Amino acid sequence: MTTTHGPDTRTWLDPALDTEARVDALLAEMTLDDKVGQLHQVANINPGEDADDLRAGRIGSSLYASGATAGNERDEGVLAGVIDEIQELAVGGSRLGIPVLFGRDVIHGHRSVAPIPLGLAASFDPELVRQAAETAAREAVVDGIAWTFSPMLDISEEPRWGRVAESFGEAPVLASRLAAAATQGFQGDDPSQPDRLGACAKHFVGYGLSAGGRDYDTVSVGENTLRNLHLRPFRAAVESGVLSVMAAFNDVDGTPMHAHQHLLRDVLKGEWGFDGVVVADWNGIGQIVFAGVAEDDREAARLAIEAGVDLDMVSGAYLAHLGDLVRDGEVDEALVDDACRRVLRMKFRLGLFDGAAGPDSRPVGNAPTPESRALARRAGVASHVLVKNDGALPLADDASVLLTGGFVHEGDVLLGTWVLDGRAEEVVTPAAGLTERLGDRVTVDDGRFPDRTLQLARTSDVTVALVGEHPNRSGEANSVSDLRLPPGQLDHLRMLAGLRKPLVVVVYTGRPLDLTEVLDLADTVIVAWHPGIEAGSALADVLSGDASPHGRLPMTFPLSTGHIPTSTHQRPTGRLIRADVDHREGRYVDALTYPRLPFGHGLTYSTVDYGAPRVSDGELGLESATTLTVTVTNTGDRACREVVQAYFRDPVAQVTRPLVELLDWRLVDLEPGQSEDVTFEVSATAFSYFGTALTERVDEGEVLLLTGPDAATLQQVSLRVTAAEVRP
Repeated sequence: MTTTHGPDTRTWLDPALDTEARVDALLAEMTLDDKVGQLHQVANINPGEDADDLRAGRIGSSLYASGATAGNERDEGVLAGVIDEIQELAVGGSRLGIPVLFGRDVIHGHRSVAPIPLGLAASFDPELVRQAAETAAREAVVDGIAWTFSPMLDISEEPRWGRVAESFGEAPVLASRLAAAATQGFQGDDPSQPDRLGACAKHFVGYGLSAGGRDYDTVSVGENTLRNLHLRPFRAAVESGVLSVMAAFNDVDGTPMHAHQHLLRDVLKGEWGFDGVVVADWNGIGQIVFAGVAEDDREAARLAIEAGVDLDMVSGAYLAHLGDLVRDGEVDEALVDDACRRVLRMKFRLGLFDGAAGPDSRPVGNAPTPESRALARRAGVASHVLVKNDGALPLADDASVLLTGGFVHEGDVLLGTWVLDGRAEEVVTPAAGLTERLGDRVTVDDGRFPDRTLQLARTSDVTVALVGEHPNRSGEANSVSDLRLPPGQLDHLRMLAGLRKPLVVVVYTGRPLDLTEVLDLADTVIVAWHPGIEAGSALADVLSGDASPHGRLPMTFPLSTGHIPTSTHQRPTGRLIRADVDHREGRYVDALTYPRLPFGHGLTYSTVDYGAPRVSDGELGLESATTLTVTVTNTGDRACREVVQAYFRDPVAQVTRPLVELLDWRLVDLEPGQSEDVTFEVSATAFSYFGTALTERVDEGEVLLLTGPDAATLQQVSLRVTAAEVRP
């Protein structure tokens, strides 16, 4: 090992000092080239090929991925032994001994894969999301990973976009709470603990509005809409202590996000006080050139560092040009110092200088355990959304069942998109799960021969048809122009429906689909998303009634592809909208306009009656709160879990506001015949929004509070806010 300092002078290695003092001490010893090296991230670092760069301090971090769209193809996995070898070169063989930060896409599980994030969002359960992220962190660190590029917080009403599978849906308040839960799960209270990961909120910002639902495309949006919708989950993640934020591929109104000084440096770092790392997306700095905003990588590097991008993912632009830009007087070295400080701060916070990622600190073993499987199974059940049920479910105890469709024996496919380390052989398939539960009452048929399938359906009491999308239609670079089921599947369902026997359709998908004809053909329809490692067990629990379905749709399902966008983001227009007329008769000549399935929709195996909402005080000041109460009653004969939802509408504001916006929700367990008063504490700050001056404000005046089982089935009560406030 070659060093120029003895242990007694390396004060940054003293864990008794606070983080900022350690960063200061290390920065004082660094040359400009040392600092630039910390801002350079490579892909799939190799201890042989990259040894000289490691010893010279020219590599600050590495991600392990199969390529730019790693969610679409598997790699060979991560070997902790290789990471340890790399750290020995970086720490033991370099002048300053700075550890390398290793990242990987651990999006919704490592080995014990949970449902896709959109499926987890359907649970409306932040604690479940927190536990899933905690399990993923504990398993990933075994392989030497210290950082994950999750959670994805893009708000979207565009289901053609494949990356909605990675999101928490369309509602800012739901995405915000789940953002905080995922951040807490990955990082815990102390991210330096050996079973925790650094989290990354992505993609900042507006990516969910990509034109036409096409990945990487442009975004035309004003800052008011960004602040009132798309920035909110990111702010929640920042307030929860997320260690990093990833810049988005898209431009915003003509400025690429990797060069967007106002949103990155002024808003994220300045206004919000974010002191973590802003990391580029894959070659995001180089793509400033492709966008036609920079002539070459040198200019792109200047624009990115000025905008506030701290860490250059794989483009190499910083390593190649940033030092010269400073020496030539084109970039202030203070910007490099700030970026380097943030990267070092994150490494100290993760405990990398104190051996947190070393072989002696890491947990041992990350194969699925009974406990991790139980959590994945519970998450799988919670993600299933029963959207129609004309009595075919739950299955009768003596019913004979045909399980058919292309997914019956699938394992790997049901893990969903962005699964780098899950293993197909560890997945409970639908055939295995249902056979385990029903025994010889179930017949399994993959549907390759429709005539044979039809024969089996004739002799079965109930047919369960598994349809939907392969995960290759989800995730990055997998947008679609048509939201109907893939070719051939509707023909299969029409054939089965023609028998006039009970037909249950289970839809595996990474996005909202056009289910209009499916809902017409089937007696019962379940949206199961891609449910993860316990797919078959969760399906068996729901079909049999061992578990009551209680998932809710976190995105609106449109009547057709042509109806996009359709969501709870809809705002009033200059032409008066009457809910009892326009939403049904519509503004299309050839179609109605209301959603096929509204946000928040989902059924149980019971029925729940909602009373009229009421408030404890009809007037609300800025310093007070009121209680919104609704009585719900289980009027059926089975226990159920109801997701009681509260919405609001601000009828008169400085800017147009949503017709309904999710305010809060409660998960309520009800026995048959049980009534319960469900309460929501409501303060005036819940109605705050950004006005024309882009400052946050609360207005005096009427607010409508609404409660019900989904965004389209609501009863309202009026409330008056008695004072106004504008925040700087």
